[in-house]
Amino acid sequence: MTAVAEIELLRSEAEDTPGPRGNPEFDLLLACCADPSSGEPPRERIHAILSHRLNWGRLLSQVDHHRVVPQVYSALSASSHLIPPQHFDALRLRYRDNARNALWFTGELVRIVSYFESAGIKALPYKGPLLAQTLYGEVTHRQFGDLDILILPEDVPKAKAALQSLGYKPTLDLAPQIETAYIETGYEYSFNATNGQNLLELQWRIVPRFYSIDFDVADFFDRADEIKFGVRSMRTLRPEDLLLVLCVHAAKHAWVQLSWLCDITQLVRSEHMDWNAVQDEAHRLGIELILNLNLFLTQKLLAAPLPRGRLRDDQQTIILADQILQIIKRSGHYDTESIPYFRLMMSLRGRRLDQARFLWRLASTPSVSEWSTIPLPKPLHPLYRLVRLARLTKRLSSIS
Repeated sequence: MTAVAEIELLRSEAEDTPGPRGNPEFDLLLACCADPSSGEPPRERIHAILSHRLNWGRLLSQVDHHRVVPQVYSALSASSHLIPPQHFDALRLRYRDNARNALWFTGELVRIVSYFESAGIKALPYKGPLLAQTLYGEVTHRQFGDLDILILPEDVPKAKAALQSLGYKPTLDLAPQIETAYIETGYEYSFNATNGQNLLELQWRIVPRFYSIDFDVADFFDRADEIKFGVRSMRTLRPEDLLLVLCVHAAKHAWVQLSWLCDITQLVRSEHMDWNAVQDEAHRLGIELILNLNLFLTQKLLAAPLPRGRLRDDQQTIILADQILQIIKRSGHYDTESIPYFRLMMSLRGRRLDQARFLWRLASTPSVSEWSTIPLPKPLHPLYRLVRLARLTKRLSSIS
């Protein structure tokens, strides 16, 4: 039986299983993911939770949603005698599946980056197996389902062609004129391969332009670090840049996955961080509140240690953190096309100028939908802003 089928069976068996009040399954996830240097004995905490009657179907569902299979499996292996065998076997299957996927992605990353180098394309892989190796020391110790490779905007056509020669197919097929305009306002191409859908994201920005968080990708390349990755070296984001990128990525997705906070915790703990550089860049980008929220959440949920004086517990942070904690604990999908989502994104920007810029770009920046569904000749490309505004108004009015 596959891991997915096993989990579905266990979930159906456990639907009506009573448990202690609250959410002990999520508490167990937190205990398994907590920073080991926090001072609290994690094994004692895990054993205390395991003494309750748990809904194992719900637990496995949460493990899968939060993408923390390696952390939970590693933490529970020492306590497997306290876990019903069929439930621990289901977790072991997920761990093995993740390990196989991680090794396959590792091979693909080396193949792609090597090909890019031979074609003269600069590339910075910054998540996937490279992040797993950097933060956890082993590619199988982090759960991921795709590759993220950052390139310079001018290299997008060449990199796209290189990936197609390697057997990857873009999920978006635009005419050359439209593609040039899309590169100016978009941020990524997703690619499929015979092994699955959306296996690779080729990015020339960190987030879509409308979020109004203007990372300087050229600067990323200038100050990138070179790290040992298997039998070769690869360049990737320096720790200070990586921290801000991970914080923005978690915020963009409304923190629905606990694994992103695990990564931030591990990065802060394992790297010597230039906090002055981090906070200066966060101020320039207008994401000081986003940075502060991520640090606050890692401390609250995972007992992450932070340098003294680097975390503010002001009222705005506390109120927003309470809202985000409910999203994380819900362990479900969050509609990123909804009005509450855009309100949350607005509230994450502490400066009025950043809020105004976010609203303007949200309303006026064409998205993939506009570029791909309404072909306009190049002289009329400025009209895509009006098309975007009309489509956005219609969509929001239909869900309000």
